[in-house]
Amino acid sequence: MMLLVLILPPGPAAPAVAFVMMAAALVGARVPPKVWLACAAAPMGFLLTGALSLAFQVDAHGVSLSPGGLAAAARLVARSFAALTCLLFLALTTPATDLVAGLRRLGLPAEIAEIALLIYRFLFLLGDTAMAMDTSQAARLGHVGARRRLRSLGLLVANLLPRAMDRARRMEMGLAARGWDGEMRVLSKSAPVSAPGLALVLLVEASIVALGIFLT
Repeated sequence: MMLLVLILPPGPAAPAVAFVMMAAALVGARVPPKVWLACAAAPMGFLLTGALSLAFQVDAHGVSLSPGGLAAAARLVARSFAALTCLLFLALTTPATDLVAGLRRLGLPAEIAEIALLIYRFLFLLGDTAMAMDTSQAARLGHVGARRRLRSLGLLVANLLPRAMDRARRMEMGLAARGWDGEMRVLSKSAPVSAPGLALVLLVEASIVALGIFLT
């Protein structure tokens, strides 16, 4: 689907891909709409900012519509939003261990796979550490008033990385104590290939290809 978004004209193909991938995530995979919207909020903000920069121009006469800017912005929004729905479907339905295992089967070097898993784990360490520090500050009335909250935020940012690095170092020591030899082995379920499901996917993709070719 991502490849179709990049290759086909954004006119009819991009909205079709966006609709299919949103339906697959929200209805097929039963991803909660709040989770989907929360993950899409930040990318959509960057997308709208880029669209506005294409639609408008600033010159000596002030702010005005750029020639062909609205059409370029519409193409950008359609193609980028469709690509975003593909990425969100992958991120919200496939565990990181399965992604890395699939990349390993495709020939990804083991070192890069291990680094990806460690970085993935370290991101959660950062998040857990930040939440624990924020809860501790709130318990000590560090969020009372805007000035005190701003000071608490500065202290949290200043101490977040050292504490997260300390937790990461302890995690590395724990792995070494368990006989870690440099390779992280994880369990991933191997689902059998469903012929009807694969046929449905190919049919939907062929329909989008036909839509993008004949209705452009």
